[in-house]
Amino acid sequence: MIDRSTIDRIFAAADIVEIIGDYVTLKRKGLNYQACCPFHQEKTPSFVVSPSKGMFKCFGCGKGGNVVTFIMEHESVSYPEALKIVAKRYGIEVEEHQQTEEDVRRNNDRESMFALNGWAAEYFVKYLNNNPEGKSVGLSYFSQKRGFTDATIRKFGLGFCSSSGDDLSSAALAAGYKEEFLLSTGLSLKSEMSGRLRDRFRERVIFPVHNISGRVVAFGGRTLRTDKSVAKYQNSPESEIYSKKRELYGLYFSKRAIQQHDFAIMVEGYTDVISMHQAGVENVVASSGTSLTTEQIQLLRRFTRNITVIYDGDAAGIKASLRGIDMILKEGMNVRVVSLPAEHDPDSFARSHTAEQVKQFISENEEDFLTFKATLLSKEAGRDPIKRSEVVSDMVRSIVQIPDSIQRSVFIKECSRIMDVDENVLIAEVARKRASQSGDAEEQEFIRRQQTQLRREEWQGGANIELDINKSVTAGSSIEALEYELVKYLLKSGHKSFEVMEGRNIVEINVANEILYNLEYDNMHFTNPVYESLLEVYRQEWKKLGIGVEVPAQYFVNHSDPEVCNAAVDILTSDDNYVPSEIWRQKDVHIESESDILRAGVHKAIMLYRSKVLEKMIDTLRARLDDSTLSEDEILEYTRQLTKLNEIKLTLSKKSQRLIM
Repeated sequence: MIDRSTIDRIFAAADIVEIIGDYVTLKRKGLNYQACCPFHQEKTPSFVVSPSKGMFKCFGCGKGGNVVTFIMEHESVSYPEALKIVAKRYGIEVEEHQQTEEDVRRNNDRESMFALNGWAAEYFVKYLNNNPEGKSVGLSYFSQKRGFTDATIRKFGLGFCSSSGDDLSSAALAAGYKEEFLLSTGLSLKSEMSGRLRDRFRERVIFPVHNISGRVVAFGGRTLRTDKSVAKYQNSPESEIYSKKRELYGLYFSKRAIQQHDFAIMVEGYTDVISMHQAGVENVVASSGTSLTTEQIQLLRRFTRNITVIYDGDAAGIKASLRGIDMILKEGMNVRVVSLPAEHDPDSFARSHTAEQVKQFISENEEDFLTFKATLLSKEAGRDPIKRSEVVSDMVRSIVQIPDSIQRSVFIKECSRIMDVDENVLIAEVARKRASQSGDAEEQEFIRRQQTQLRREEWQGGANIELDINKSVTAGSSIEALEYELVKYLLKSGHKSFEVMEGRNIVEINVANEILYNLEYDNMHFTNPVYESLLEVYRQEWKKLGIGVEVPAQYFVNHSDPEVCNAAVDILTSDDNYVPSEIWRQKDVHIESESDILRAGVHKAIMLYRSKVLEKMIDTLRARLDDSTLSEDEILEYTRQLTKLNEIKLTLSKKSQRLIM
């Protein structure tokens, strides 16, 4: 386990904007930052990061937490592992106490696979640079054939795997890594005949594949043989830590440049990315030789809405770019296409040109998808009217994918001009196709945007929404709902006070003091363990700080239990307590003050909670009275207790001016 002082140092050092900014493009809005949520698909940003509170919240899907729980959620790692990831970033040494059996059990297969891949990546690098075979075959290929510099080779972690057949497998086993993980990561294959392990990537140059946070999830191995019976590339299989449709090669190295330039260049293979980087063009990623997927586009969309697709200048490369265009458009991205000269691919073009020449070529030759399609397909169609109508239909299919109605309108007009087709005909056709595809999805998205916008503005302080706190709990509320309400009063208004009349005097009552006193007086403990944890943290800090001092949010948001942290974020980002508008005061309209609202709300929540606890006790006693084995003395005692509890319940009902059933 990691000691509390180290955890506190990690949270103190962590910059939540900096870390989450590695995963999504955050844009400042007032005191906070916004982005499209990385945990669910949305078109309008609902994901908000508050640097002052050290927490994030998505008002679309509801996920929220601190910098560590974000890493946990995004990387699917345990709390200790997430702490280590953040600590490593800020150079904080983490010393763990001896692990318990439960801690060992939690060191699951996923983490073992990550550890093995990290070890293998280092193994391949060492073999490339230190072994005679690695230097003569692998290093010479990278440096002489591909022209990669030593700095580039180090940056991308390029390596080489021995031709002997089982060197890596044997070394991994000797280092203590288990056979099951060598097989599940795909680093090794097992012979059905002999049962021996052999290296999947033997005699191949190695390209490690990093996920968005820089962890090695897979490898690509390229053979240097000219034998056509041998597959040119060998890639890691799908596993618990690797799904090729969800990874973009080079994104870990490119995300900063993509954010800076606000567009990404999409190429096809490993060497395309590396050569472009070496040429000084770093906002580039690859689909790793596979067809572009929706998941890859959504991953890239976290950093930019603009993609420039560059594929080989040959016919196959151009056709490949066409297949991906509609997918990119459907995800709300802006897509442009660059056709390279027929003799070049991105790798060769980058190696034969300077960074400025590459950038200039892209700037001067990129076309919007509609112009690109029209130019390409019209050449094939010629004057044939049937083929030209097919070209128009193809262009309409692309326009239909665009979610933004204004952009669709612009491209319909442009298609009408380019293809000389009546604009109204195109409008009708696009509308017909969208209706058949989307149904009422757009209407649902609009409603969701309106709902989340209201919640987001309330959290950011951008809207003065007046809410009646007296409607938050009712006599029918559950015990858990009332516990939530009481914790909410503590976390958001515990330091505030309200006024009450005692005789002829006005006395100020502190919210936290009133709630905690009543809970302790009746010896009541929350049934929900998460709310009980929040209550205990508040009680401890409140006693240290004193009455009237606000307990900082960090004590709850940075709690070691992720469930407690998430509950705290939900409460702290929920609708604010009612604050009367100054406008109404100026108009001499009679409204209740914040003190009036707090007094009524706090007392009501306490009374209702007491009543619910009493109901539970009464139900328990009634159940005991149904026991036929009870003695007369026991029946009399339980009946006496039941009568007393019912009297207390009636008193509470009168106090709250409500009959509580």
